[in-house]
Amino acid sequence: MSATFTTRVLTVSTGSEERVVDLTGDCETFLRDAAAGRDGLLNVFVPHATAGIAVIETGAGSDDDLLAALRTLLPADDRWQHRHGSPGHGRDHVLPAIVPPHATLPVVGGRLELGTWQSVCLVDTNKDNPDRKVRLSFLG
Repeated sequence: MSATFTTRVLTVSTGSEERVVDLTGDCETFLRDAAAGRDGLLNVFVPHATAGIAVIETGAGSDDDLLAALRTLLPADDRWQHRHGSPGHGRDHVLPAIVPPHATLPVVGGRLELGTWQSVCLVDTNKDNPDRKVRLSFLG
């Protein structure tokens, strides 16, 4: 099955601030080896209860706009029943309902088929967990 299914785990340091981290280059590097010119699907999964995967434009302010929108939708205050960690941490546990912890993307000829301005991004609002794992899996 290794020729059909290949997986790799990335370690991503997000630090102590809310972040959107562009993973597109990591995905492309993984696919050069894993897909080897084949068609298939890339699954990107973050195995954390307080992070998500988004396909958005980056570098033109959209990543900051996403974080601002999440701060509006999910304020870091004391309204949350889940209360351990830093103030408002309960919102981080609601994040994956809005920004899911996974994305499945088409791969054609070994290359990720994204739109012109699309990037694959890790979205992390949890200031208490500075290191994340991201699993990349190719199914050819």
